Amino acid sequence: MIRTALVALGLAIGVSAVVAQSNPIADRKEAMKGVGAATREAAAIAKGEAPFDAAKVQGIFKAYSDAAKKVPGLFPDNSKTGGETTAATKIWEDQAGFKAAFAKFDADVTKASAAATDLASFRAAFGDVTKNCGSCHEVYRVKK
Repeated sequence: MIRTALVALGLAIGVSAVVAQSNPIADRKEAMKGVGAATREAAAIAKGEAPFDAAKVQGIFKAYSDAAKKVPGLFPDNSKTGGETTAATKIWEDQAGFKAAFAKFDADVTKASAAATDLASFRAAFGDVTKNCGSCHEVYRVKK
């Protein structure tokens, strides 16, 4: 009986893992929405529309870093189409370049996180980090 329960539990965990990974398009859209929300928050700080808050800034950079680590793994071959994806085929043609772009983004985020100690340094660091967004979107995203 215990053995059957353990087998059933193992199967349930395995099925849960498959279900969790079964919609990479939705997962990457959700991850990028998080990046967008962090960027809007950061832009408000950079423009002076919101006060500089070191803890909030570190949270923004953490959101970026988390996405930089997660997003490259959300592009399996079976997710090239569907789900209203805007992913360009270049992602699958140039996996090394795509992954390198996210690694650069993460490295720049790490550097920015350490450098952003006040509003002026945050503005400079934020500008450097967001340049990655534009360059990646130019190559790896289909324009609507």
